[in-house]
Amino acid sequence: QVQLAESGGGLVQAGGSLRLSCAVSGRTFSRNTMGWFRQDPAKEREFVGAIRWIGGSTYYADSVKGRFTISRDNAKNTLYLQMNSLKPEDTAVYYCAATARVSMSTVQFQYDDWGQGTQVTVSS
Repeated sequence: QVQLAESGGGLVQAGGSLRLSCAVSGRTFSRNTMGWFRQDPAKEREFVGAIRWIGGSTYYADSVKGRFTISRDNAKNTLYLQMNSLKPEDTAVYYCAATARVSMSTVQFQYDDWGQGTQVTVSS
């Protein structure tokens, strides 16, 4: 099992930036792909993006492409989500997730381990 802990959420004005972090511990060798998802209480959990831990290939949802960037620091076992040009519709609880799958799945049920989430609120 992999333990995940997100941090870095907060309140930001529209157009601003935030960087979320996700500390990874436990059976880290089993997580081939890491993903970020988000959930507004009124909506279903939504895929944001994913990164393949080995190699660093990334894939993003159309709604965040060009504004969000996923990266990882292998030495620190930490995943990042850099969010720029934030919009009020980006307001949600953001979760990081891990899967042993090599393919960068957009489906939440294909991820095995989840963090507790961190709130991001973008004011207009």
